[in-house]
Amino acid sequence: MYPIKFENLYYDKVWGGRDFESFRDNLPEGNIGETWDVACHPNGTGIVANGRFKGMTFNELIQNYNEEIFGKTIKDGEFPLLVKLINSNENLSVQVHPNDEYARRVENSYGKTEAWYIVDAKEGAELIVGTNGCTKDQFEEAIKNNDVENCLNRIKVKKGDAFLINSGLVHAICSGLVIAEIQQNSDITYRVYDYGRPREIHVEKSLDVIDFDLKPERLVENYEEFEGYKYTNLCKSEYFTIDKCIIDSEYKASSKEDTFTIITCVEGNGVINHKNGSEAINKGDSLLIPATLGEYEIKGQLEVLISY
Repeated sequence: MYPIKFENLYYDKVWGGRDFESFRDNLPEGNIGETWDVACHPNGTGIVANGRFKGMTFNELIQNYNEEIFGKTIKDGEFPLLVKLINSNENLSVQVHPNDEYARRVENSYGKTEAWYIVDAKEGAELIVGTNGCTKDQFEEAIKNNDVENCLNRIKVKKGDAFLINSGLVHAICSGLVIAEIQQNSDITYRVYDYGRPREIHVEKSLDVIDFDLKPERLVENYEEFEGYKYTNLCKSEYFTIDKCIIDSEYKASSKEDTFTIITCVEGNGVINHKNGSEAINKGDSLLIPATLGEYEIKGQLEVLISY
């Protein structure tokens, strides 16, 4: 086994841009809003880009090497997470995602809880996270009167900020951002408001699933310092755990026997060394660490998110 990298799956979006070009050299033409980098979903399935599994689809990995790579995490053949980068040249729609119960019943899908990590931010960039305290009735009235923006909670953000966005929380990524998103493996989005774009709006479903009691959950860094690196837990939710490691020289670790790990580089570059070789890791890369990889080390000067 070895750290597995997948081909980048790029998606042109009306709100997308070209900021991935600052760390990628394979960008297709267009307004690229998303790159799905660890994905096994009907709307985008990764193909291995390195090593002896090169050219194999994510589904083939599950079929042929399930426990060796994924431990005990695959149920009914479904990979539980999706890791992507988002580039917002314009504001995304104001939206909400359903929880598991609603998504299974209505969409035959996972629900969607997600976490955001700000990889890059232009000056003055904002996120919309939650409402400003309005009730459901007030929010519904604001939708009818095209006055949704006055009901929203805006937060100025900078590089390195991070948030947990639970299902049911109204949110939007505003312009000028590159964000790493670790989420449940779902592509269900209900748009509440879309700044006048001619796209479908999902008012009834949105009002079904919005939880007006949910508040923004900023993820806090509280580092422990070690020789060569420092380490903190960012997020521990029902669906995933995310740690952050800032590496000055090297970080030694071992794969987890019962689950895969995803390493996402959010700054700098380095290499992942393991008993069978080494893999480069650069800003914007996500590599999947198989459950049976064993001991490995990350060397270089870089910052990584560690998701499992």
